[in-house]
Amino acid sequence: MRCCCADAGRAPRQRGSAPLRDEEDSALNARVAAGDRGAFQLLVLRHEGRLRAFLARVAGSDADDLAQEAFVRAWQRAGDYRGQGSYAAWVMGIGWRIFLDQRRTTRRREGLAERDEAPASDAPHSRSDAAIDANRLLAGLSPQERAALTLCFGHGWSHGEAAEIMGLPLGTLKSLVLRGRAKARTLITEGAEP
Repeated sequence: MRCCCADAGRAPRQRGSAPLRDEEDSALNARVAAGDRGAFQLLVLRHEGRLRAFLARVAGSDADDLAQEAFVRAWQRAGDYRGQGSYAAWVMGIGWRIFLDQRRTTRRREGLAERDEAPASDAPHSRSDAAIDANRLLAGLSPQERAALTLCFGHGWSHGEAAEIMGLPLGTLKSLVLRGRAKARTLITEGAEP
């Protein structure tokens, strides 16, 4: 078992305890559906760190607002969760769909056709800069690629779980992961060249 301090903002995946935790989350959510605010607070405490960390990677500075909206919707729709899949994946899926909705709305308002928005770095991008940080790498990817890589490699979700969160077929998710990794490798290679 890994220490939770090993990966900041990332909850350790404990496969042996996952079914028990899923059962506890389902029981807590049943209480939430009946109006129990205390049970909801427990669910928020359990899952907000991972949700915020994921949304920070895909949405940048809007992560806190998106996470808050995701939990508001989870409260409102507690009766919709039927215990199929983990509660964590259900909440992450809500956050992902809110991000996509916000992005579509922003594009319509600003009249941006097909341009993917990525969190911009204030630092100048130098091809000779050998120390490319994760945020700059992720900024060079589409939001879907960022989300797929963040879920699978940053948060430890399986490809199947990540596909469920993003509402995609498994093959599509795997393609996003492969494409994102290839783009990241290219960015690393270009950044390391003198």
